[in-house]
Amino acid sequence: MAQNRIDPEPAVDDERPGSARTGGNRLRYPFLRREFLAALEETGAVGGVTGWEPLHGPDDSCVWPLYRKWHSMGEYVFDQGWAAGYERVGLRYYPKLVTAVPFTPVPGPRWRGECADPAARVDRLLREEVAESGASGWHLLFPDSATREALRELPLVERLGCHFHWVNRGYDDFDGFLAALMSRKRKNLRRERRKVAEQGVAVERAVGADIPESWWRHFHQCYALTYLRRGQRPYLHPDFFKRLFATMAEQLMMVTASRHGELLAAALYLFDSERLYGRYWGTLEDLDGLHFELCYYQGIEFCIERDLEGFDPGVQGEHKLLRGFEPRLTRSLHWLSDPRFHAAVRDFCNEEARAVSDYMEQARAHLPYRRGV
Repeated sequence: MAQNRIDPEPAVDDERPGSARTGGNRLRYPFLRREFLAALEETGAVGGVTGWEPLHGPDDSCVWPLYRKWHSMGEYVFDQGWAAGYERVGLRYYPKLVTAVPFTPVPGPRWRGECADPAARVDRLLREEVAESGASGWHLLFPDSATREALRELPLVERLGCHFHWVNRGYDDFDGFLAALMSRKRKNLRRERRKVAEQGVAVERAVGADIPESWWRHFHQCYALTYLRRGQRPYLHPDFFKRLFATMAEQLMMVTASRHGELLAAALYLFDSERLYGRYWGTLEDLDGLHFELCYYQGIEFCIERDLEGFDPGVQGEHKLLRGFEPRLTRSLHWLSDPRFHAAVRDFCNEEARAVSDYMEQARAHLPYRRGV
């Protein structure tokens, strides 16, 4: 398997029924588009010394994103404990093979194109490619239900997680969404939005080619500062975002906050014909309610305006519950070549799944919706 240049492809899928909002075509899941993966590789986010070695193989009619990994960063399915277990008995956990979208914990399809027999392809990967690459195993992160169903006969261990997503129940506008909430929660959301304006902050939203170039100049500064404040280096270079704007602007939406004409915060989203994905955000100044406005409420408004089914705002954050984001199971699939560790991981994931299910039940009790809504 060798790294292969990823050529451009259309943003829309003409073979699927479309909606009025997309002109009869459906926008593709953005994170498997060639342009997205190529932007990661060609701006140095993966490849080289990053610990993400692309092994996608020939860019034929069926492409799986595949990487040989030398660490577990940027995956959001945390297996460092498994690696420590390997080390304790003198075995190497790294490298490992990972099928995922780097730095993007967003459930979705995990192959692009026509794959006649995906189970056979993965079976060959488990039997041959894992050994050839010197990897300890293979990990499939955040697959959608169709991907999991296609692989259900294989000896893969399923691991559960929990994210918080917003669901569009046919709201006419943001006030219609608020009407579905309990009175006290509804007042809290309105107060949070009002606080932003009371601090003299102007919020603007733009889509695609209408995103001003001046916004892009400030966006990466905001994004990078979010990492630097935590003592981390940003994963993504400014050129990554420039490439997205140049090659797939039709699937980008940006929200900015400014005061006295100076941009002080920004959030960048991607979207397709079904969902909005909140991916990158940053601020130069911490203001009350600003994160909620840019990263949640503007996204909800966008989904309602575009008739999108839902909104995935990113990982972490029980605070999302009080703002109408519901707990949703996420899944990953794992296979380790050492049968002892494969069995141990299976037992661990089974036990963890019970804890995740209990957590989700507890989380649902804190949702702000009125009974019967």
